[in-house]
Amino acid sequence: MKKLLAVASLAILALTSLAASPALAAQACTNIQSGKLLYQAGAYLAGQRLRTGFDPYGYNYQAHAYSGSYFNVYANGAGFPPYNGDDAAYLAANPAAASHWAWPYRNDDVAMKWNDAWLSNVDCDGDGKLDRHYGFPTYVGSGAWETNHQSGEYTDAGGNHSWNYFVKIVAVPSNATLVSGIWKNVSGTDIGPQIWGEFAITQEVYNDTGTGDHGIAYRSPAGPGVGKY
Repeated sequence: MKKLLAVASLAILALTSLAASPALAAQACTNIQSGKLLYQAGAYLAGQRLRTGFDPYGYNYQAHAYSGSYFNVYANGAGFPPYNGDDAAYLAANPAAASHWAWPYRNDDVAMKWNDAWLSNVDCDGDGKLDRHYGFPTYVGSGAWETNHQSGEYTDAGGNHSWNYFVKIVAVPSNATLVSGIWKNVSGTDIGPQIWGEFAITQEVYNDTGTGDHGIAYRSPAGPGVGKY
């Protein structure tokens, strides 16, 4: 059985800003097209300008999307160049990559999408980073959401298999309460299991030819939509 991977999306936070005050909303925002927004210190691309299309790792910050290797979700922030599919050559040049926890998943694919509240494509608070939950002190109540689609192949005693996993994640509303690891709305209905503190899973779909899993693994009783909070 293929073990589900940890959801990858929080790797993008290396490029985000801290909370911004609503009073800053009237100020001019710096966009990616300006060439003034840079990859942050510690990243492999540190000091280089963000770009509007897909970068070498698979991030398109302008379009709120990622598509690429699971390892490449984290590689830039960890100081590694993009994984190119050639294990021997890559490890010869970057031997420390083999000890990174995401390295075993380098051949699995990830596609992510998110909204502006999750990670904006502008800097409105002037700190030189893309904003997140702009106008809110935390993600709570911000309306942020993200979707994550992972897929891959594996081989076991039964042969070759393929799998895919899809999840919707939302920032919980300000009136949500956490009860035994489940976020509930103001009416007491489950929003979904807690993840990363301020977020809830509202839907999971898992298919695996090796295990026979197929279809909906979880659906929020409050509704799986990503734009309702």
